[in-house]
Amino acid sequence: MPFQDIVGQEDAKRLLQNALRKETVSHAYLFSGPAGSGQMKTALTFAQAIFCTRLKDDACGECLECRKVEHGNHPDLTLMKPEGASIKIDQIRELQRIFSYRSEGINPKVYIIEGADKMTVQAANSLLKFLEEPSAPAVGILISENSRSLLPTIQSRTQRIPFSPVHPELMLQVLADEGVPLPMARCAVSLTSGIEGCRELLEQNWFAEMRNLVLQLAKESLGKSSSAVATAGQKLFKTGLGEHLDTLFSMFHLWFKDMLYFLYRKHESIVFIDQLDFISRHARQRNTEQWVSYMEYAAESKRKLRSNANAQLCLEQFLIRLEN
Repeated sequence: MPFQDIVGQEDAKRLLQNALRKETVSHAYLFSGPAGSGQMKTALTFAQAIFCTRLKDDACGECLECRKVEHGNHPDLTLMKPEGASIKIDQIRELQRIFSYRSEGINPKVYIIEGADKMTVQAANSLLKFLEEPSAPAVGILISENSRSLLPTIQSRTQRIPFSPVHPELMLQVLADEGVPLPMARCAVSLTSGIEGCRELLEQNWFAEMRNLVLQLAKESLGKSSSAVATAGQKLFKTGLGEHLDTLFSMFHLWFKDMLYFLYRKHESIVFIDQLDFISRHARQRNTEQWVSYMEYAAESKRKLRSNANAQLCLEQFLIRLEN
């Protein structure tokens, strides 16, 4: 896949293509930025471009080397991601073992570590030695949402390539061209930082179901319907949606923000655009301070979830607060 097929990230693409053009590719890179903003796709394209036999600063997508990367069977490309919650020292040792063999081609070997900020301390220290003294010519790409949690010594030995959230309008245009309905597209775009994250979310069977449930609960809570709490918990955890409560609270946050957008006449920013009629009739039932406090409830519930609070209790407390 050529660099031009990656949506956004013009700075990152320019830095990498310049390095290819000038033959100044570094031994290690740190792709740092929010999840779903295209780091993995860019890393694979960069690896393709390094191996590509036709183009100097891009991936042609057609030569044998490019096709091997595309099909996930290039012998000189190694992908790694956390096993469970972290990347273990054994995984780094295995990487070192693979790299002790000579490259099959004339190019350096490439390894991509996804979730590099999830390395254990031992794994990070082991990688540090490997970064300093690889046994064969190598290009490492570390992908991280939170680069500050990496060892400072690893940060200093890698070239940082920053990734930023892709502009929502650009993502909406791409999704519209792919035939995604606008209400679903707006919701996905508001919950992710890049087109890859959007597509991933839209492919989940539970995503549309969760959106419908949030709308149902949001409307019931405005109607002071105390049955909402009892039925919500049951429905969520019976259908398996309970695993995605983080997204539920994020959607609620967007819903309350939409009420504020309506009050401040920023209709173009409304996410649940298909609910404009309902929003227009109910936005004035609460004042700005109340909608803001509801947004804070949603954010607080997400924090509790991440601190391993009981999921069902989190949801029930949240819905009860909305009804008071």
